[in-house]
Amino acid sequence: MTAVIGSWLTADATQTDLGTLTSAGHRAYVVGGCVRNALLGAPVADVDIATDARPEQVVAVMQNVGLKTVPTGMVHGTVTVVSGGTGYEVTTFRADVKTDGRHAIVRFSDTVAEDACRRDFTMNALYADAAGTVIDPLNGLPDVIARRVRFIENPTRRIREDYLRILRFFRFTAWYGDPALGFDPEALAAIADNLDGLDSLSRERVRAELTKLLSAPDPAPAVAVMAQTGVLGRLLPGSFATALPLLIHAELQAGVAPDPLRRLAALGPVDGASLRLSRAGQKRIALMAESVGNGRGAAELGYRLGYETARDVLLLRAALFEIPLAIDSLDCARSAATQRFPVRAKDLVPAYAGRTLGARLAQLESLWIDSGFRLSRNELLDQP
Repeated sequence: MTAVIGSWLTADATQTDLGTLTSAGHRAYVVGGCVRNALLGAPVADVDIATDARPEQVVAVMQNVGLKTVPTGMVHGTVTVVSGGTGYEVTTFRADVKTDGRHAIVRFSDTVAEDACRRDFTMNALYADAAGTVIDPLNGLPDVIARRVRFIENPTRRIREDYLRILRFFRFTAWYGDPALGFDPEALAAIADNLDGLDSLSRERVRAELTKLLSAPDPAPAVAVMAQTGVLGRLLPGSFATALPLLIHAELQAGVAPDPLRRLAALGPVDGASLRLSRAGQKRIALMAESVGNGRGAAELGYRLGYETARDVLLLRAALFEIPLAIDSLDCARSAATQRFPVRAKDLVPAYAGRTLGARLAQLESLWIDSGFRLSRNELLDQP
């Protein structure tokens, strides 16, 4: 018998939700990511509960013991129960009636097996009761232990139920797969045969999945296979995967945490608006792209852009131009970011005005940067 343990499971709120349903004569289990992550020793962020109780029964049972309920998606079987200050999604066992690649029409079910069959990957079709005993209706436990990402039953059928699962396959492989196992060949064949389905996905959903994928410690192998299967080019025309592993190596050298936007910039030309990035995200990725090729040195980058942006540009240059990362260039950018230009416009009037004033300020600033920020205010004002 396999069991999962964790503070998330033994928490009063989790036990209350499970216990309230089972005391009322229903079956209730924690399901999916929380079980998978607990078995893998990974952090558990969200706890979801599956039950044979119908949504209206969940509401009645929970309200009867004084818990707040929110009708998050009653028609799809989901009720949010607020317990211990935390919201738990409680969803009735379901089976798909009809799917169109994006949405599903479901019917409620009484069995764990049917509920498991509508999920995406075997490692996500695991359940556990309040004691932590694992229920494994589709034999997904060996895949979790081996860190093997496999679609449930027929990969083509699973993909055509929801084409976002193509991206989820690569994301889950990056986060939970064992690189030594490679990628499931049946899954890759099904993905290559269903690339057209990616066109039906909203750009918001694509952006969200790419962000999660690129936040993994090392998504480079997954992104490389995305490129080989045609997925990457379909999502980001003109993109390439070759610079990403070099960027990740540079990040490790510099001791820099993963950043999905920086890594996105390493994939080549990115239309931030098309990906529905925030305005700040669009501005940042455009600035990185422009700065990589503008020829400014580390000191000027640090001074003009601030250390963090300058650091990102230097990391991207190392990756995109396939050159070694000079750690001292990061130190230079960090130091430069603290510098303040000592000359002000008022120092140059009335000798200069209008455009000539701006041009003179820019000229002196360039001289100051080229001097390694050593020229003083008086030395700059004495320049011919």
